[in-house]
Amino acid sequence: MLLGKKRKLGRTIEDISLGEKLTLTEKIEDKDLLLFLGLTNDSNPLYIQHDYASQTPHKRPVVPSIMLTGIITSAISKYLPGPGSYILKQEIEFLTPVYHYGTIQFLFEVTQVHRDTHSVEITVSASNEEDEDVLIGKLLVCPPYLPQKDDGHALENF
Repeated sequence: MLLGKKRKLGRTIEDISLGEKLTLTEKIEDKDLLLFLGLTNDSNPLYIQHDYASQTPHKRPVVPSIMLTGIITSAISKYLPGPGSYILKQEIEFLTPVYHYGTIQFLFEVTQVHRDTHSVEITVSASNEEDEDVLIGKLLVCPPYLPQKDDGHALENF
């Protein structure tokens, strides 16, 4: 958390170009899974119990799809367009399970810029270490707005 610090805003609609791309690589570690599952109070045995998962067609625990969605939303908030942006709509298809300790390569691409509605369309795809596609999706994102000038008052967190 950045209490007491001002955070630079991401890129505004005027600064975003059609065809821009972002790649991001994430390794799924036990600590991240346990923290996520603890925060969401999710105890699905398919996510955490090796003995149960070994008796399913998956053969090993899978990463919750909502955790992968979290990585996507975080990339939007941090990088493209960045701080101050938010997701208006998302459609994500999970093609194949992601397993614990997997390394996932995400690719984001700006496919439409709608200056009239202050939104951008971004496609996302991801593949695992075997170069198998694990997800595809499309997001409609509202880039950050420039803050209004406010009689010299600085914006503060909280």
